[in-house]
Amino acid sequence: MSTDPGSDDSLARDERPSIQISARTESPFSSVSGGARSPIPPRFIDSPEPVPRPPQLADAADANSANAEAHRSREQRWITAMAAVPASQSRKSKKIRRLVLEGVPSSVRSLVWSHLVDSKAKITPGVYDKFGGRAKAAVVTLIEDDARRCFPDHQHLHDSKGPLVTLLTTYLTMFPDIEYQRSLVAIAGHLLLQAPEEDSFWMFVSIMDTHIRTYFSSKAVQMDVDASIFGKVIESTQPQLAKRLFAELGISPIEICRPWFSSVFTTTLPPECVNRVWDVFLCEGPPFLFRIGLALLNLCRPHIESCKDKTSALVILAQPDALSLLPSDPDDLITSALSVKLKDDDVRKQRVKLEAQMKRQTQSLASRSTSSLVSKISLPR
Repeated sequence: MSTDPGSDDSLARDERPSIQISARTESPFSSVSGGARSPIPPRFIDSPEPVPRPPQLADAADANSANAEAHRSREQRWITAMAAVPASQSRKSKKIRRLVLEGVPSSVRSLVWSHLVDSKAKITPGVYDKFGGRAKAAVVTLIEDDARRCFPDHQHLHDSKGPLVTLLTTYLTMFPDIEYQRSLVAIAGHLLLQAPEEDSFWMFVSIMDTHIRTYFSSKAVQMDVDASIFGKVIESTQPQLAKRLFAELGISPIEICRPWFSSVFTTTLPPECVNRVWDVFLCEGPPFLFRIGLALLNLCRPHIESCKDKTSALVILAQPDALSLLPSDPDDLITSALSVKLKDDDVRKQRVKLEAQMKRQTQSLASRSTSSLVSKISLPR
């Protein structure tokens, strides 16, 4: 698994890409449309004195105008920043990180995500068409069924020949070591709601390679590692909550982390929250998953403490929005996550250290198992 390339506080090199980035044409603020003009010059029209607008309408109009101007300004700052900071250096840039925390306009979100994971560097012309449609029928059926569960309101994602099935079957064909899970459908489908099909594919490849591929690799132990670290963080920072979750309700850390981390919270949070979580996650990396998880536990804590059994607690953790536990503004969730007492560098170091330790243990157990099997085999004399 790729780790975060350097510290967040390091400065990007002063390089300039040759490709110019522009806002998407569907931006609601990229142009202003006006009504039809009168063929008679205004000075020749005998019009009455204008009627003043009620104060409430005037205030609302001023607020909308201010919001539109702020959106245009943020949009332009992103376009300028992406042109100035190479994608390969974007996650090291103070400027980019500052813009991410301020917010990403929906009109440039897919461009920003692509820039943060440097997906254009992954593009190999012709590959997507070459590998598409090679999956086994059983896998296609699984993807269709999971797509209906994850995206019931998006019929085009359910089609056996649609973009979601094509994207995932292409990826699974290219990377046979990846084990299929429903979380892959959730991630790929969310990308397809933001960007065109092939752009989504290369973003998917980049996100997997950069951040979460080892959650799905058949020989990886990353999910066990992250669950172990997450459990220890809860025990050290909120011992009473840890006792309630792990001892009294019998929930293991991996039962919390697997649905959250492997889907990057796509199956847990509403779309507007998912977008803001991804904005920051694609910049900050896996430690931010820990922060969001801890923030969600804080929000769910009163209900967890009153739960009577494990099942009801897991339902709350799986869908906190169903109980209106989430803040109405997604940025408030981001603020809560960033205020959690957690050292990201410590999480990164612990992930590397514990992963190596678990791999050694796994190899040792496999070696002992093989030796035991060989010793039981009696060879003919």
